[in-house]
Amino acid sequence: MTFAVRLTHNKEDAGDLLQETMGKAFRHIESFKVGTNFRAWLVTIMRNLFINQYRKKKVRNMQIEPIDNHLYSLEKSGVSNGGESSMMVQEIYKAISNLDKGYSLPFQMHYQGYKYDEIAERLDVPLGTVKSRIFFARRALKEMIHRQFGDLHTAKAV
Repeated sequence: MTFAVRLTHNKEDAGDLLQETMGKAFRHIESFKVGTNFRAWLVTIMRNLFINQYRKKKVRNMQIEPIDNHLYSLEKSGVSNGGESSMMVQEIYKAISNLDKGYSLPFQMHYQGYKYDEIAERLDVPLGTVKSRIFFARRALKEMIHRQFGDLHTAKAV
């Protein structure tokens, strides 16, 4: 637990990391070599889990802020049911599905947090091809959304 707290700087996150470490160690116990240092094996699993979690957070630009920083957003005069934004999200997913699969698949993988080089490796295409397909997918989606919804800023001002 001490090593987990040193990694996470948070007792609750350290508990979660420790639980994930034990679960992974249990699932992969057959990979432990008898006669080696069991504690070092667990520490390695924990360190690797922590590094992977850190990278995922970094890719997604996840920021955890206190609720006080978001109080202004809670002080709205009207209540929205989210129907309008839900319709827009459905239309965006529809637009993505209308893209050629050569463009939509890399775009969706990038949206899910994969790095360009990971996408290139998984799809077995050059890195430049992945970048250009994502660029063209974004451009096509932007055009589709603009045709579908027009200029959203102008529509709200009216």
